[in-house]
Amino acid sequence: MRLALDTNILAYAEGVNGAARKKTALEIVARLPTSSCFLPVQVLGELFHVLVRKAGRPPERARTAILSSQDAFPLIETSPAILVSGTDLASRHGLSIWDAVIFAAAAAAGCRLLLSEDLQPGFTWNGVTVANPFSPVKHPLLEGLLKP
Repeated sequence: MRLALDTNILAYAEGVNGAARKKTALEIVARLPTSSCFLPVQVLGELFHVLVRKAGRPPERARTAILSSQDAFPLIETSPAILVSGTDLASRHGLSIWDAVIFAAAAAAGCRLLLSEDLQPGFTWNGVTVANPFSPVKHPLLEGLLKP
């Protein structure tokens, strides 16, 4: 089963929002099958922004984190069709265009889950369901992936 990661998962793994959240994010990512985890390119852009603007990291250090994430997971590029699909999703469901592009990219790649703390858990669109990996009650598909 394919899944996509939202920006907050990677930002937390980089230490944004404290050591406890970093530990949890790293444990989650380590337990996921990396060959089935995909990163929308939009996520990498957002991660760079978060690391530089919010976490105050030098751009060179943020770039290193981006390259590391890019090496760890297959990417989903933002095509014109994904952008248009994202605008449809944003228009119909009130998502920001950036979240909608991430969602549309996940759908285009055939992902079943989008792991995100920021989007509404359980929201499903074009076969992709949002699952919050930090929630005490995990989505059943995610629970199955995280079992040892």
